[in-house]
Amino acid sequence: MFKNKLSQSHAWGEFYTLRLMHRHIGAIAVLILISLLSSLSGTPVNHTISNCWEAFLWGLGDPVIGLNCLVGIVAIGLLSSIFFRGAAIAGCFVLATVLGIVIHLFQLNLPGTEIAMAISSIVFGTMLMMPNQPNFIVLALVGISAGLFQGYADAESIIGAGMMPLIAYILGMTLTLFAVAMSAREIGCAIGMGEINQILPWRIRIAGFSFCAIGIVFLSNSII
Repeated sequence: MFKNKLSQSHAWGEFYTLRLMHRHIGAIAVLILISLLSSLSGTPVNHTISNCWEAFLWGLGDPVIGLNCLVGIVAIGLLSSIFFRGAAIAGCFVLATVLGIVIHLFQLNLPGTEIAMAISSIVFGTMLMMPNQPNFIVLALVGISAGLFQGYADAESIIGAGMMPLIAYILGMTLTLFAVAMSAREIGCAIGMGEINQILPWRIRIAGFSFCAIGIVFLSNSII
């Protein structure tokens, strides 16, 4: 009887994990669709922010409007899932993005932003396709670099805004970055089903191939 209850509890736990994973996948799929539609419709990258509410909303939306940006966030979340303390990698990425905004506001120059972001997507995709897990420190450094350039690019939206709209924008962006990265991490953990600190599951490698292809497309558009 005890074994039956234990088996039922285990089955219910797997069902809950699977359902939660499907919710995360659905949410990210919707974000990717929004990003694609924004790219096709020609949504302007630069926009005027006049108050805190607009700043907060654009902070929520900017990280997922650009497909290249969204790919980087999802990739860093998936890659962090193979490490027991991988959430620290996602946290470094988010903090680096905020630092990138600050760098732009202080009018310090980071050249080749679009090219660097595209290269980051290619590197992330390559890491996801590798048969063995990437080095923790290397992944953290690549994530920090990608975050700096993404924050620098997104800061174009708030040039000339006041202090309170700036804080609201950074708050909204931080919430989106953290939510998307941690959702992707949960998907990676669920797909791996206990494969943390082992090799990446083949389904994540397929995602890596897609991210790599997207990065190549954006890199070619940036160079041409």
